[in-house]
Amino acid sequence: MNPTILLLPGDGIGPEVVAAAVVVLRAVGDRFGHAFALTEAPIGGAALRRGLPPLPAETLQAAYAADAILLGAVGDPEFDRGDSSRRPESALLGIRRELKLYANLRPAKVWPGLENAGPLKPEVLAGTDLLVVRELTGGLYYGEPRGTDGDSAFNTMRYSRGEVRRIARRGFDAARRRRRRVTSVDKANVLETSRLWRQVVTEVARDYRNVALDHMYVDACAMKIALAPASFDVILTENLFGDILSDEAGAIVGSLGLLPSASLGDGRGLFEPVHGSAPDIAGKDIANPIGAIASAAMLLRHALQLDAEAAAVENAIGDVLREGLRTADLASAGGHPVGTRGMGERIAAVVREAGL
Repeated sequence: MNPTILLLPGDGIGPEVVAAAVVVLRAVGDRFGHAFALTEAPIGGAALRRGLPPLPAETLQAAYAADAILLGAVGDPEFDRGDSSRRPESALLGIRRELKLYANLRPAKVWPGLENAGPLKPEVLAGTDLLVVRELTGGLYYGEPRGTDGDSAFNTMRYSRGEVRRIARRGFDAARRRRRRVTSVDKANVLETSRLWRQVVTEVARDYRNVALDHMYVDACAMKIALAPASFDVILTENLFGDILSDEAGAIVGSLGLLPSASLGDGRGLFEPVHGSAPDIAGKDIANPIGAIASAAMLLRHALQLDAEAAAVENAIGDVLREGLRTADLASAGGHPVGTRGMGERIAAVVREAGL
């Protein structure tokens, strides 16, 4: 298999963690006999520095031509002022919109050896393995009208029945492959959009009789993630709530640096670690590349239908963490310190060794 994978390293620690993921992808290719065609394009602040818009037309064309896209991170304080359309982060919203990536999958689980890495007691954290299915192209992030008016600012939260139905089906389909429980999160006691959300999700659930559904307000869900994270299987929710809850889930399992994500639509997908660009640690070889490497595993599974290859990467991550290798963000869990490059190289080595 010779698929084309577009690399968008982006800003901050993005190039470092993408480089580590590439080392692992090459190991997968060597073990399984794939010749991945890796191409690269600028995005975010990296594009702005070249005198280009945050999402250059050439980058978007390359995305359409690729079988899958692996992104590092966007965001640079150098460009925080001025027109919002010229900020690096606008590229991320733009590429999601242009590629019609409406479903964001964000898994969070306790990796072996990291039971003490987060703020929760190990007995509370034990068994945590949840998936946030977040609607990605609607809600406050995209709703119109939006803007500022003198001393006021305004945004619009808007959802259609069709938008809710399609993301709900993604959530129920995911639950069928897991433990068959969906928790739909909304604020139906306050928001009209949430009342529509709850109604449509309930309707979709009728087509999934073997999947249990419960509804929960977002504030109650946030509290329960902190108190009983192992009680969740699939959390289905809208754009803003999903953004916040998935970051909370990352915090409780040890580090945002561990979290991957997949943004899916009806065509090619975009895969990226949940963490931001972290410019304060960029270039220091201390960033955790596991989120990017696990995102590459999701790319293999969801974009290329290479389940065995994805499992090989995930198993290698687990094996390396069992060995006790720890990037700086995981130091509280004890073990042996390792840098960004070293972590990627060791995971790649284990992928190769497992195939011998």
